[in-house]
Amino acid sequence: MLRLTWVQPEDLLGHELRQAAQDGREPKAVAARWRAAGGPEAPAAAGASPAPASRYLRRLAEDLLDELADLPSALADDEPTDLGRIRSVCPDWPEPVGAPAGSTPHRLEAAWLGRATGCLLGKPVEKLPLDAIRRLARAAGNWPLTTYFTARGVPEELLERHPWNRRSAPTSLAENIDGMPEDDDLNYPLLNLVLLQRHGRAFTTTDVARTWLDELPAGRTFTAERIAYRNLLSGLEPPRTARHRNPFREWIGALIRADVHGWTNPGHPAAAAGQAHRDATLTHTANGVYAAMFTAATLATAATGDHDVHTCLRTGLTVVPPRSRLARAVRHAVRLAHEHADFDSVVDALHATHAGTHHWVHAVPNTALIAAALTHANGDFAGSVCRAVSGGWDTDSNGATAGSVAGLLAGHPAALPDRWTAPLKNRLATSIGDFDGIGFDTLAHLTHRETRRP
Repeated sequence: MLRLTWVQPEDLLGHELRQAAQDGREPKAVAARWRAAGGPEAPAAAGASPAPASRYLRRLAEDLLDELADLPSALADDEPTDLGRIRSVCPDWPEPVGAPAGSTPHRLEAAWLGRATGCLLGKPVEKLPLDAIRRLARAAGNWPLTTYFTARGVPEELLERHPWNRRSAPTSLAENIDGMPEDDDLNYPLLNLVLLQRHGRAFTTTDVARTWLDELPAGRTFTAERIAYRNLLSGLEPPRTARHRNPFREWIGALIRADVHGWTNPGHPAAAAGQAHRDATLTHTANGVYAAMFTAATLATAATGDHDVHTCLRTGLTVVPPRSRLARAVRHAVRLAHEHADFDSVVDALHATHAGTHHWVHAVPNTALIAAALTHANGDFAGSVCRAVSGGWDTDSNGATAGSVAGLLAGHPAALPDRWTAPLKNRLATSIGDFDGIGFDTLAHLTHRETRRP
């Protein structure tokens, strides 16, 4: 039987119960009914439980998902999703911080390469627990991380206990890399490049949806994006696509779509955040949206080449409601990064704070980890991507975003160490549009063209 991931009601219910507890609803009564009926917990790592549910349990899950959605949230005032309300609670909403001329094709190529490099570094260890990542790297003599993961020299017993990510190892271990393999962390920037080419900066959330339906294979979507895709095909329109039976609406998916919005608005973090908001609200709410806005504003500030990483991150926070969970988590992570010389201590503190209550793909802990990695590395490229991946959770996505920011700050492809970029062979695999096999230099020129459009 086909066990389709991320959409089956009996698998969604456990995630929605956790989401409800996090965003200030009161789900205990619903949880008790689900457990009394024999309902399972949410799958711990994968998107589907191994066995099908009964027809009764599936129908109950659908009813309870709708019931949970109607519960009021105690955090609603501090965590709005509407852009006007977000701006109203952000006292330091940013003004332009530089001239658009600060972004160049070379700087954008470094950003594309940085995103690919960080993603590729994290791919083999995605879904692995933190301790497994550390053990595998140490066994290969690569801890703290300084280069791509390898199976060379790692004891077979350790590999059996902690296998690499099944889909990624054949293309992303050091001994296997031959260009940049396909990954959703690169597919979404390509989609947003298409979005801007077709609709310009004034695109709407509906334009995002149309672009997805035209260009994005459903099988290349995950978590909140797959739910929203299903909702579109069911006839729902944005922003309801983000809310209807979607327990992943505060996960990391919108964050990994934010890069092009930042890259194409150099020196204009508010404009970048606005674009990211219109994109994100197809699939996400509240902290899931803030993560995308924070990333876009950070990148827009970095794209001028005039600011250090700490200024970029501070600017990113100005578009995030200051009393939100995401803002508090990022401030805490940055403070930890300043307090501890050893980054493992930072990571341990972040996991102690978030791992017990958040799924490994949730936007709050992952955004915090990205901010900590960039802060602790002082924006250095290799240090940023290695720290982001070494912290676990959504390793490829975190490495990609840290690499994007640090690549912009480096300013030129030649400033990125050859050991990271040479294996990419200036070639990206993708199922998006006509981009398969495209070079990062070409992507940089296409992206730069969008920075110059009105």
